[in-house]
Amino acid sequence: MQTKVEETYFPYSSPISFLEELFFQFEWNYERISENEIAAEAEGRWCNYRLFAIWRVDLECLVFSALMDIKIPPEKRASIGTLLSSFNPRVWLGHFEVSPDDEVPAFRYNLTLRGAPGASIEQIEEVLTAALSEGDRLYPALQFLLWGGKNPEEALMAAMLDTHGEA
Repeated sequence: MQTKVEETYFPYSSPISFLEELFFQFEWNYERISENEIAAEAEGRWCNYRLFAIWRVDLECLVFSALMDIKIPPEKRASIGTLLSSFNPRVWLGHFEVSPDDEVPAFRYNLTLRGAPGASIEQIEEVLTAALSEGDRLYPALQFLLWGGKNPEEALMAAMLDTHGEA
Protein backbone atom coordinates (compact mmCIF):
# COMPACT_ATOMS: atom_id res chain seq x y z
CA MET A 1 0.00 0.00 0.00
CA GLN A 2 1.31 3.44 -0.91
CA THR A 3 1.30 6.25 1.58
CA LYS A 4 -0.52 9.42 0.69
CA VAL A 5 1.68 12.37 -0.19
CA GLU A 6 0.83 15.21 2.15
CA GLU A 7 0.31 18.55 0.46
CA THR A 8 1.45 21.76 2.08
CA TYR A 9 -1.51 24.04 2.73
CA PHE A 10 -1.04 27.40 4.31
CA PRO A 11 -2.58 27.90 7.72
CA TYR A 12 -4.42 31.13 6.91
CA SER A 13 -8.14 31.67 6.57
CA SER A 14 -7.75 32.91 3.01
CA PRO A 15 -5.11 32.96 0.25
CA ILE A 16 -4.83 36.76 0.63
CA SER A 17 -2.75 36.42 3.80
CA PHE A 18 -0.39 34.06 2.04
CA LEU A 19 -0.08 36.42 -0.95
CA GLU A 20 0.73 39.20 1.50
CA GLU A 21 3.54 37.10 2.94
CA LEU A 22 4.91 36.33 -0.55
CA PHE A 23 4.76 39.99 -1.58
CA PHE A 24 6.66 40.89 1.59
CA GLN A 25 9.30 38.23 0.90
CA PHE A 26 9.69 39.41 -2.71
CA GLU A 27 10.03 43.00 -1.42
CA TRP A 28 7.23 44.19 -3.69
CA ASN A 29 5.19 47.27 -2.84
CA TYR A 30 1.78 46.07 -1.72
CA GLU A 31 -1.31 47.22 0.08
CA ARG A 32 -3.79 45.08 1.98
CA ILE A 33 -7.00 46.77 0.87
CA SER A 34 -9.30 44.69 3.07
CA GLU A 35 -9.41 41.30 4.73
CA ASN A 36 -10.18 39.75 1.33
CA GLU A 37 -8.30 42.04 -1.09
CA ILE A 38 -4.69 42.88 -1.81
CA ALA A 39 -2.82 44.86 -4.46
CA ALA A 40 0.87 44.86 -5.33
CA GLU A 41 3.38 46.05 -7.89
CA ALA A 42 5.85 43.67 -9.51
CA GLU A 43 8.63 44.22 -11.99
CA GLY A 44 8.66 41.96 -15.02
CA ARG A 45 11.21 41.50 -17.76
CA TRP A 46 9.66 44.09 -20.10
CA CYS A 47 7.21 46.07 -17.96
CA ASN A 48 5.76 46.50 -14.51
CA TYR A 49 2.61 44.75 -13.37
CA ARG A 50 -0.15 45.85 -11.03
CA LEU A 51 -1.38 42.76 -9.22
CA PHE A 52 -4.80 42.44 -7.63
CA ALA A 53 -6.32 39.54 -5.76
CA ILE A 54 -9.74 39.10 -4.21
CA TRP A 55 -10.79 36.14 -2.10
CA ARG A 56 -14.46 35.42 -2.76
CA VAL A 57 -15.51 33.64 0.41
CA ASP A 58 -18.97 32.81 -0.97
CA LEU A 59 -17.45 31.05 -3.98
CA GLU A 60 -14.27 29.84 -2.26
CA CYS A 61 -12.38 31.32 -5.19
CA LEU A 62 -9.27 33.47 -5.51
CA VAL A 63 -9.75 35.98 -8.34
CA PHE A 64 -6.34 37.19 -9.52
CA SER A 65 -5.43 39.89 -12.07
CA ALA A 66 -2.12 41.25 -13.33
CA LEU A 67 -2.45 44.47 -15.32
CA MET A 68 0.38 45.24 -17.73
CA ASP A 69 1.96 48.68 -17.84
CA ILE A 70 1.09 49.40 -21.47
CA LYS A 71 -1.82 51.47 -22.79
CA ILE A 72 -3.87 50.40 -25.78
CA PRO A 73 -4.91 53.26 -28.07
CA PRO A 74 -8.60 53.08 -29.08
CA GLU A 75 -7.74 52.59 -32.76
CA LYS A 76 -5.73 49.44 -31.90
CA ARG A 77 -8.30 47.70 -29.68
CA ALA A 78 -9.66 45.47 -32.45
CA SER A 79 -6.15 44.37 -33.42
CA ILE A 80 -5.29 43.69 -29.79
CA GLY A 81 -8.45 41.58 -29.48
CA THR A 82 -7.35 39.51 -32.47
CA LEU A 83 -3.85 39.14 -31.03
CA LEU A 84 -5.15 38.03 -27.63
CA SER A 85 -7.57 35.52 -29.14
CA SER A 86 -4.61 33.96 -30.97
CA PHE A 87 -2.30 34.13 -27.95
CA ASN A 88 -4.69 32.78 -25.29
CA PRO A 89 -4.75 29.18 -26.59
CA ARG A 90 -0.97 29.12 -25.96
CA VAL A 91 -1.53 30.01 -22.27
CA TRP A 92 -2.03 26.96 -20.08
CA LEU A 93 -3.19 28.77 -16.95
CA GLY A 94 -5.35 31.89 -17.06
CA HIS A 95 -6.01 34.18 -20.01
CA PHE A 96 -5.48 37.75 -21.23
CA GLU A 97 -8.14 40.33 -21.91
CA VAL A 98 -8.71 44.05 -22.26
CA SER A 99 -11.94 44.90 -20.53
CA PRO A 100 -14.19 47.54 -22.12
CA ASP A 101 -13.46 49.96 -19.24
CA ASP A 102 -9.67 49.61 -19.31
CA GLU A 103 -6.93 50.67 -21.68
CA VAL A 104 -4.51 47.99 -20.49
CA PRO A 105 -4.21 44.25 -21.09
CA ALA A 106 -4.64 42.07 -18.02
CA PHE A 107 -3.86 38.49 -17.12
CA ARG A 108 -6.78 36.86 -15.29
CA TYR A 109 -6.86 33.67 -13.28
CA ASN A 110 -9.48 32.17 -10.97
CA LEU A 111 -8.34 29.56 -8.49
CA THR A 112 -11.35 27.66 -7.17
CA LEU A 113 -10.88 25.95 -3.83
CA ARG A 114 -14.41 24.75 -3.15
CA GLY A 115 -14.24 21.75 -0.84
CA ALA A 116 -10.45 21.94 -0.44
CA PRO A 117 -8.79 22.59 2.93
CA GLY A 118 -7.19 25.69 1.40
CA ALA A 119 -4.74 26.59 -1.30
CA SER A 120 -1.34 24.97 -1.34
CA ILE A 121 1.84 26.99 -1.44
CA GLU A 122 2.52 25.56 -4.89
CA GLN A 123 -0.87 26.72 -6.22
CA ILE A 124 -0.36 30.32 -5.09
CA GLU A 125 3.20 30.40 -6.46
CA GLU A 126 1.92 28.97 -9.76
CA VAL A 127 -0.62 31.79 -10.11
CA LEU A 128 2.12 34.42 -9.62
CA THR A 129 4.56 32.63 -11.91
CA ALA A 130 1.97 32.22 -14.67
CA ALA A 131 0.96 35.90 -14.50
CA LEU A 132 4.49 37.26 -14.81
CA SER A 133 5.93 34.71 -17.22
CA GLU A 134 2.97 34.79 -19.61
CA GLY A 135 2.86 38.58 -19.45
CA ASP A 136 6.55 38.73 -20.30
CA ARG A 137 5.91 36.36 -23.20
CA LEU A 138 3.03 38.48 -24.55
CA TYR A 139 4.64 41.90 -24.15
CA PRO A 140 6.89 41.77 -27.26
CA ALA A 141 3.88 40.90 -29.43
CA LEU A 142 2.04 43.91 -28.04
CA GLN A 143 5.03 46.11 -28.87
CA PHE A 144 5.24 44.76 -32.41
CA LEU A 145 1.55 45.39 -32.96
CA LEU A 146 1.30 48.81 -31.29
CA TRP A 147 4.50 50.44 -32.48
CA GLY A 148 6.22 48.04 -34.87
CA GLY A 149 3.69 48.25 -37.68
CA LYS A 150 2.89 44.53 -37.54
CA ASN A 151 -0.56 42.99 -37.88
CA PRO A 152 -1.71 40.60 -35.11
CA GLU A 153 -0.50 37.45 -36.89
CA GLU A 154 2.93 38.94 -37.68
CA ALA A 155 3.28 40.30 -34.14
CA LEU A 156 2.46 36.92 -32.63
CA MET A 157 4.86 35.04 -34.92
CA ALA A 158 7.69 37.51 -34.28
CA ALA A 159 7.20 37.37 -30.51
CA MET A 160 6.91 33.56 -30.37
CA LEU A 161 10.16 32.89 -32.20
CA ASP A 162 12.54 30.94 -30.05
CA THR A 163 16.17 31.82 -30.58
CA HIS A 164 18.97 29.46 -29.69
CA GLY A 165 22.58 30.31 -29.04
CA GLU A 166 24.27 33.69 -29.13
CA ALA A 167 25.30 36.01 -31.92
